[in-house]
Amino acid sequence: MTSDARKLPTGFGRLWTAQTISSLGDGVTQAALPLLALTLTRDPMALAVVTAAGTLPWLLFGVLGGALVDRWDRRRTMWVADAARAVLLAIPAAAAALDVLSIPLLAAVAFLLGLGGLFFDTAATAYLPDLLRRDPALLERANSRLRGTQTAMSGFAGPPAGSALLALGRAVPLLTDAVSFLLSALLVRTLPAMPRPVPEARESLLRQARAGASYVFRDRVLLGLALRPAVGNIAFLAVETVLALFAHDRLGIDTYGFGLLLTAEATGGLLGAGIASYLGRRLGTGTALTCTAAVEGLAILGLAAAPNPYVAGLAFSVCGAGMGATMVLAPSLRQAIVPAHLMGRVASTSRMLAMCAAPVGAFLGGWLATTYDIRTPLFAAAVLLLAMTAVTASMTSNRRVEAALRAAAPAGGPDHPASKEPAQESAPDLL
Repeated sequence: MTSDARKLPTGFGRLWTAQTISSLGDGVTQAALPLLALTLTRDPMALAVVTAAGTLPWLLFGVLGGALVDRWDRRRTMWVADAARAVLLAIPAAAAALDVLSIPLLAAVAFLLGLGGLFFDTAATAYLPDLLRRDPALLERANSRLRGTQTAMSGFAGPPAGSALLALGRAVPLLTDAVSFLLSALLVRTLPAMPRPVPEARESLLRQARAGASYVFRDRVLLGLALRPAVGNIAFLAVETVLALFAHDRLGIDTYGFGLLLTAEATGGLLGAGIASYLGRRLGTGTALTCTAAVEGLAILGLAAAPNPYVAGLAFSVCGAGMGATMVLAPSLRQAIVPAHLMGRVASTSRMLAMCAAPVGAFLGGWLATTYDIRTPLFAAAVLLLAMTAVTASMTSNRRVEAALRAAAPAGGPDHPASKEPAQESAPDLL
């Protein structure tokens, strides 16, 4: 029986349901938290502090968090992180009900929520390949469903729900997210237990964290996979920084239209996540990743040159499709080839690189728009994405990907597809 014919295990359904509920709650909080801050202050810097606080855990503790996840039981880490976040959200909810909510409290909550997210996301990334026996085809199918649902819940359903719930009371959206975390924790608690990674020789946490990071930088495939979101974040944050102004000044889009523009990107993301597995089978994972990177760069170029909102919306949806497919293919490949005892550190290192790149992109976009023209950040982002495509194409080529899968085949067991398919039947190495 081929991997395409095998069904996803029952445990995945519970994990998928848990992440769906949690993503809906995240979308509620993502909309409600800045709106709550806006009821307390109009100071842009204070609002920025609340927004930035949620990203700080990845910058400060990303690799160390991955090292801890590699020491801990992944299932327990997930449900404890969700239970802790449920309890945490009760604090600002009570403060809002008692009318003692403050910006420092919101910033602290955002930081701790981000820390919980670091542990949950890293543990989930490490748990999934164990659940699916590191089968690349099953990983692509699973990540396609997880990514599509996350986009739908946190991108479409959650934000409007958060705004609506906030109208019922300042504590309501926070309590809603707390309930979502609690339900997620209960579901994750029922997942099948997986064998803990084989413990390494006694080493300090810092040394183990460095070992995980160096593993990424020494492996050309993993480095290529890590460079994609890092360079991509520089480009996309450069665009995002000026997007609202670009849409208003160059395209004549009002506030409602800007929301539709963002919806177009999310719609494309759903499509890309849905067709990612097909692209991987048809082109080979390496070539598919190269093509999606090129599509993103060309789509941003089209957005910069768009003569009207309709062309801009089409370009942005195409860009979203490229991003959606990439965010299924790349994690699936990483989960299939990284040893279990390093999975947490490798995943957190890649995520940390992407998070560190985001502020660079935001600064670059603002500086280019101020120094030159509002379209300049978009053109620069397109050039950066296309240059990154050329650089990483050889690093994640079909040939390298298949060699990595063959090397990892013993970890997947005898049913691992890479151990069954002869090299001459693999997808052509087009790039």
